[in-house]
Amino acid sequence: MNAARNPFTRRALLRGALGAAAVGALGACGSRSTTPITSGAVDLRIWTHDPGYVTAFTRAAGDPAITSGSAFTFQPRTTSVAPGDIVTRVIAQAVADGNTPDLAGVVIDQFPRVMGSAIAENLFVDLTDTVAPMGDDLLKLAPYSVGGKPYGLDSDNSITVLYYRQDVLAEHGVPEDVATWEELAEHGERLARDKQVSLGMVSVGDNGAIVNGFTQMLLQRGGRVFDESGALVLDSPEAVEVLEFLARGVKSGFLLALPDPYGSACAAALKSGRLAATAMPNWYNAYGLQANVPDQKGRWRMRTLPRFAGGGHLATTLGGTAFTVVKDKPATQAALEFLRRVYLTRDGQVLRYHAGGYLPTLRPLYRDPELLAVQDDYLGGQRVFDVYSAAADDLPLFHQAAGMQVLAAVLGGPVLDALRGRTSPRAAIQAGIAAYRQQAKR
Repeated sequence: MNAARNPFTRRALLRGALGAAAVGALGACGSRSTTPITSGAVDLRIWTHDPGYVTAFTRAAGDPAITSGSAFTFQPRTTSVAPGDIVTRVIAQAVADGNTPDLAGVVIDQFPRVMGSAIAENLFVDLTDTVAPMGDDLLKLAPYSVGGKPYGLDSDNSITVLYYRQDVLAEHGVPEDVATWEELAEHGERLARDKQVSLGMVSVGDNGAIVNGFTQMLLQRGGRVFDESGALVLDSPEAVEVLEFLARGVKSGFLLALPDPYGSACAAALKSGRLAATAMPNWYNAYGLQANVPDQKGRWRMRTLPRFAGGGHLATTLGGTAFTVVKDKPATQAALEFLRRVYLTRDGQVLRYHAGGYLPTLRPLYRDPELLAVQDDYLGGQRVFDVYSAAADDLPLFHQAAGMQVLAAVLGGPVLDALRGRTSPRAAIQAGIAAYRQQAKR
């Protein structure tokens, strides 16, 4: 019998993933009915860390444009769970035959935890047939695919753009349309030397933030961390080049070294004008700029990233949260249909953009007249989809593997050493690769 259809075999597999100690504490839980609900009112248990998703799902359930024609009446029942706890709790409850959610929002850096030991296959619905009608129009499936099969739908394309203070660039003679990172760096070095102003930042806090910042730029340059098979492919000229570029930027002051993009040090740099530009995803507008410097409304603009002179992509990506459907539950069919209607339809994606600013993952929507007309008051009334649409046309794929968290843990230190000038970029990359192969045995 197929392990994915045998609940006892499936629970045994998940026990192995959870660990013996935790399983022992859950052993008294009993079995629950799995008789499918096929119509009528259905409570959908949704676990998420982000109140924005609560708003989006709640609005969608009450929007006839999204729910009409369904045999179900969708009733979202949301629970707030910390990002790092969702995967652990879903596995624990599945092992115990307990109260798993119907939909679970898994942050992108947590998904690798289900990519090994057949966990994703035994826990979540394979979405291959669900996404098939979308063809190549559906973006960003790669980070949530295992063995070529998708198990989650991302909520946001998380497109990285260059935010910049238009007034500061004009005052100091920096063209807004510089073509390459190398050209922007020349201006940045001058501003850092003469005016103590930086045109970008680099995370030097925890290992996750350090590796995420490096990976963001590596993807734009055309490099990768893992390939589609899960093999580590970090040993590349692009990886060395990007780390050399970041290290030179930190040394010259063009890039400001900060513990994280959201903390007090970053807020102080934004408020003082010390930081006048930064490459960050679309959501940084609300969570970084507007949250820290609301009084600078109208001074900021955004554009597509400068390109690397050596090649690569116009855009890159950082972050994301995918919703997965937990399999073999009474509401699994309803949850799958609700997710499809909210995440794979034009009305659902437009609603999610207006509810929480989540960028579409369907390519045609970057030409949608309603979205193209959106103007951002904080960015001086700029038509933001003029930028997003160009970026979405050249967005690199990001592949993950089960060992991604191990890599982040062992690569962060060497990358930080290179940024601080304590080792060479090439040596840092090689040290991270060697430590990963030793720990992950890959």
